[in-house]
Amino acid sequence: MASQKNNLRFKKEYFLSLAFEQAKINLGSTGTNPSVGCVVEKNGSVLSSGRTSLRGRPHAEFNALKKKINFQNSNIYVTLEPCSHYGLTPPCTNKIIQKKIKKVVFSIFDEDLRSKYLSINRFKKKKILVKTGVKKKYGSIFYKSYFFKKKGLLPYVDSKIALSKDYFTKNRKSKWITNQYSRKRAHLLRSKYDCILSTSKSINEDNSELDCRIEGLEKKSPSVAIIDRKLKLKKKLKLFKKNDHRKIYLFTSSFDRSKENYFKKKGIKIIRLKNLNKKKDFDIVLYKLSNLGFSRILLESGLSFINYFLKCRFIENLYIFKTNYNLNKNGINYANPKLIKKIKLKNKINVNLFGDSIYKVNLR
Repeated sequence: MASQKNNLRFKKEYFLSLAFEQAKINLGSTGTNPSVGCVVEKNGSVLSSGRTSLRGRPHAEFNALKKKINFQNSNIYVTLEPCSHYGLTPPCTNKIIQKKIKKVVFSIFDEDLRSKYLSINRFKKKKILVKTGVKKKYGSIFYKSYFFKKKGLLPYVDSKIALSKDYFTKNRKSKWITNQYSRKRAHLLRSKYDCILSTSKSINEDNSELDCRIEGLEKKSPSVAIIDRKLKLKKKLKLFKKNDHRKIYLFTSSFDRSKENYFKKKGIKIIRLKNLNKKKDFDIVLYKLSNLGFSRILLESGLSFINYFLKCRFIENLYIFKTNYNLNKNGINYANPKLIKKIKLKNKINVNLFGDSIYKVNLR
């Protein structure tokens, strides 16, 4: 009996893990909707799978159940509670009931009050079995940025930084500190966010494109928000190359009509704040980004600005790309790295970067 229970538990966790792998694919690219993954299984075999589409619609359940096959008496595994309300599309609970699914397994309840806890009653009325709380801890972490949004909190902010073994962030002899494999990994990381936050100083120095230059992920390049107190952002930058879907926002506290007109012609939205010096000013920046629909922000900037965000406790996770060599006299820092040095590098991500290493440090 115990063995049977363990097998059932393993089965639920296994197929829900597959559903989370689906959800990961469009994480950061589903607009105001959460990125959900879904797997439909019958007799131990996967019949179909789906994920929330880019920009948020259709939902994962709809995508998994739209195939013209018989889903009757199958089990469906969903990373988040299926929606029960009518929006731009009918609720996913309707689709599940219509397809005569036997059992619904999901990880955690939705925080959207239009759906929270409602699916269970709907399913039970139709005699559909329901199991919740599978991989609950993992689901709570996965949807943390979505919950921030639903609770009206500041957006979820992660950051990344590249360091030499002796904690330098700039190389006098090269534009890069880390190798090409780390840079590709950084592009993949960008694809998981809907907005990159940077500064005019950092972009001017590096002529940063801040996009995903990996084949197949080009359309997942995040929008960009730039902090530019004195309107010093250069006009001729790679960042301004034609891009059909992502938006660029420039936060400033200065006036320069000529530059503003130039940026506006490039499609850049200028947001002027009275000040951009204190924590409360950046609270406003983050709230404005949230109101623009962004919930997952990746901070990419120089050490000075990252240090400031660390002191303000804005950052949830810090990704540290670290080389295995010292820069010595070729190393430069424009700020003191003592805050970074205090961080214990425990959680090393198991990926081969051919000499480099990457760590994900949770700061909350």
